[in-house]
Amino acid sequence: MKKEKSVLIASPSRTTEANSSFSNRVFLPEDEESEKQQTTNDFPLPIATRNGSSKYDFVKVKVWLGDNADHYYVLSRFLLSRMLTVTKIPNHVALKIALELKKLLIDNSLLDVSQSDLEANLFKLMERRGYGQEYINRYKMMTRFHHQRVPLVILVCGTACVGKSTIATQLGQRLNLPNVLQTDMVYELLRTSTDAPLTSSPIWARDFSSSEELITEFCRECRIVRKGLAGDLKKAMKDGKPIIIEGMHVDPSIYLMDEENKSPHKASKTDENDLKDTENNAEISKTEAIGEELDKVLDGVKSVHIVDQAADDNKPILRREKSGVTEPVIIPIVLKMAEFDHKALLEEWISSRKFSDKYPIQEKDKVINNLKTIQDYLCSFKSHGLTVANISATTFPQTLDWLHNHLLQCIEQGISAASKGSSNQTTGGS
Repeated sequence: MKKEKSVLIASPSRTTEANSSFSNRVFLPEDEESEKQQTTNDFPLPIATRNGSSKYDFVKVKVWLGDNADHYYVLSRFLLSRMLTVTKIPNHVALKIALELKKLLIDNSLLDVSQSDLEANLFKLMERRGYGQEYINRYKMMTRFHHQRVPLVILVCGTACVGKSTIATQLGQRLNLPNVLQTDMVYELLRTSTDAPLTSSPIWARDFSSSEELITEFCRECRIVRKGLAGDLKKAMKDGKPIIIEGMHVDPSIYLMDEENKSPHKASKTDENDLKDTENNAEISKTEAIGEELDKVLDGVKSVHIVDQAADDNKPILRREKSGVTEPVIIPIVLKMAEFDHKALLEEWISSRKFSDKYPIQEKDKVINNLKTIQDYLCSFKSHGLTVANISATTFPQTLDWLHNHLLQCIEQGISAASKGSSNQTTGGS
């Protein structure tokens, strides 16, 4: 083969000799002009096409895994760029770095490359664009996270019109977490189905004698919705897949209390017992039912082991250590909006709903007050160390960046806890 510049070429064959020649090779173009002048006569590549595709997409690069290079996967520019956006590299830059890496490998005839060599070249390209050790460390951390299959549950809590779906979707894209569960769909299904366990009218449109009664009913409905999500949660825990749960009926204390009282890999009757207790409490006096419900909530919050970061940034990390079991990293986030802005959005939301014509102005005020009571309840968990993020249209990008960084820190703590737990298990077993 004739190349315009002298490089060390890896044989595309799958022999042991070829696999052993993978070690520690980094190729970088000398300058931008030389990149443009390089030819690819050795590979008959089609011309670049529309929709952002490149001629380099038509050539497969195999990335070999393991000490003996027993397995491989085909390099994907798209998946690589998504992995880079997790490290907080802007999407348009991540796409360029992914293309540069594949172009570099193909131009140097490296159609078979080891994972370590791939990462070495990738890190050099990242550094050239100004994304140095901090971003490289994040990339390595997320690689360990996916390799260890640590279960991750992100809870996005809040009432209507605070941006839960938007935040959950944006965080899912940034962190490459495709599994997003919406409790609103489960709630509507349970509320409108035959023999539904929930009242036909939504909780925010009903009359309550006190805020305590409203919160008690809200917690009961949250447990029912939690039971409706049990199958998806159990599968995510078993497979070690991250999941984002967002919606109005997300009470963080219920999820945290569940994980304190059971293994994520075992089915539990906790939810069923809670539901039976709640139904029995309906026959007891209203005061006793409220007291018992609030005691459960407070006990659940107290049972959570919360490690506070520096007092100035107030970034709590939830950590659990149980020998023999990979415990999930549960990260609750409560979204809050300024009262004036939130009320304006709620009024528009109420007017667009089907039940709005049935209620006069004063009833709409009741709906807003009920939602405000639920929002205050969720925000009260801030005193226990949970994260409450203020959302506004003017600061939304900054808030999204802060949440992105906050979740990366939580994931890093979770990986450290999982590694410590597995090492303790190995030490104990030996």
